[in-house]
Amino acid sequence: MPTFHSFRLEAVILRHSDLGEADRLLVLFSAQRGKLRAIAKGVRKIPSRKAGHLEPLTRVILLLAEGRELPLVTQAETLEAYLPLRNDLEKLGQASYVIELIDRFLPEDQLPQPQLYALLTQTLERIACACDAWAALRFFDLRLLDGLGFRPRLFECVGCGAALRPQDQYFSFPAGGALCPKCGQEASGATPLSLNALKYLRYFQRASWEQVAAVQPSPAARREVEAFLHGYWSYLLERELNAPRILRQIQPGP
Repeated sequence: MPTFHSFRLEAVILRHSDLGEADRLLVLFSAQRGKLRAIAKGVRKIPSRKAGHLEPLTRVILLLAEGRELPLVTQAETLEAYLPLRNDLEKLGQASYVIELIDRFLPEDQLPQPQLYALLTQTLERIACACDAWAALRFFDLRLLDGLGFRPRLFECVGCGAALRPQDQYFSFPAGGALCPKCGQEASGATPLSLNALKYLRYFQRASWEQVAAVQPSPAARREVEAFLHGYWSYLLERELNAPRILRQIQPGP
């Protein structure tokens, strides 16, 4: 008989899918092992006591046994169900955006990810508690870009190296940074970036959450910053994200 080693893990359930007649395949994100998959045996059966703890957007403590291919969930306990996210369609869409970015950009490498795990759980809590989660999402965007190694260069022109002056600029997704007006006009596919939007992006990149939470950009600045970040993520992913499209359908017009 093989011996299976058990381990304890705190994680957020990113998503799940049906497996076989009664099982589920879980995709998890944890501080200790990064992103990983696990199998929950029998959770689709009516008597299963684990099923309610293994829904997406739930922070849980799991006891897992090393299986032949994937770990098996033997015990599950909910730490935070983030109920406001489930009772508000807009909040659910915002949380789905966060989950989609984590899921799509992080490989299953079982590397410790304590800072990104803390960023994820803090962001879900901020969305759940906030009347307006825009700042929480943009803070998440900039910190996740940092954590993934895609920090936008926003202070010097990536074309000529000159410090950017206080005026409207451009941004090159392939180069990962801002371009001065001269370089931007010469660069193929460069995206215009207003001085106002650049200021907010710089501030969000360097400021603490408490400082960012106090900022109140105009609706026009919000739209430009949000569109820029969605465009950058889509470029890096090489395809459109699903959650922003759904959010546009949910959110009221300007």
